[in-house]
Amino acid sequence: MDWMRWRPATEHALYRPDGGFYRRSEGPAGHFRTSVHASPRYAAAVARLLTEVDEALGRPAELALIDVGAGRGELLTGVLAALPAHAAARLRPYAVELADRPAGLPDRVEWTDRVPEGATGLLFANEWLDNVPLDVAERDEDGRLRYVEVSPEGEERLGAELGAADARWAGQWWPEGERIELGGPRDEAWAAAVGALDRGLAVAVDYAHTRATRPPFGTLTGFRAGREVPPVPDGSCDVTAHVALDSAAAPGLPTLRTTQREALHALGLHGGRPPLALATTDPAGYLRALSAAGEAAELTDPGGLGGFGWLAQAVRMPVPAALAALPGWQTLMP
Repeated sequence: MDWMRWRPATEHALYRPDGGFYRRSEGPAGHFRTSVHASPRYAAAVARLLTEVDEALGRPAELALIDVGAGRGELLTGVLAALPAHAAARLRPYAVELADRPAGLPDRVEWTDRVPEGATGLLFANEWLDNVPLDVAERDEDGRLRYVEVSPEGEERLGAELGAADARWAGQWWPEGERIELGGPRDEAWAAAVGALDRGLAVAVDYAHTRATRPPFGTLTGFRAGREVPPVPDGSCDVTAHVALDSAAAPGLPTLRTTQREALHALGLHGGRPPLALATTDPAGYLRALSAAGEAAELTDPGGLGGFGWLAQAVRMPVPAALAALPGWQTLMP
């Protein structure tokens, strides 16, 4: 591997069959902690969202749960354990992931490397889009945007000026800033995932920013063994960048952009402490409730996991009741 733009370099580092970061056996959980790993209450909240989608769809004969960027199937396993029997019996769970199927996953989970076509149900992409590789651009001394090229050791240099499509994206979605992460590939990946649904709700959850809050020097970074490290595209670490969720939203659909804190609150997950009197009447119950409150507080902390962006889009279905109460729903024009 020689000097490359960041998009092919990241693709090679993360997904090559012979040792890419996401192909290795330990999976994402060996290097960083997501909401899925933080608490089983996250899977329980997704299970509640799935039942809300089921009701809004009129309880179809087959209900899909499509976990995009499934890791080692942790979220699907948790949802299956938390789902009511009436929904579980009709559920068809899909894990969309490039890595090999892990041992111990329930047999009913379909393991696939692409989003299934024509499903009805919930498509849930937890920290997927931030690992869809993209190119990076910087301004040269004349203010012109040029692609950033990277060596296998992580050194950078400026390359050619932006192509027409990337220049249009930058002008529309990230017009200011010295260093820009060109989100077109993520927009295309999300549009393809949403477009594969026949009916249902599509949700993307990720580190995110909007046009009003774009960071002037970008967010590209690496993670290894739970620590943030320089982004070196050699397969030794995750290479990730926050997501421009406003550009990713597919037009023509009822759309909500909110935070994880607000979404989980709407789904009944709160981090309030249990009544202190419970410690006297039921000490064991108090400790269980206190533990649950602590996990909920971590998932909804606005300075941590609760600050994640949620993008929800309804495809040929009513907006599910729990999320319908949240402000900000709109139908985006093409």
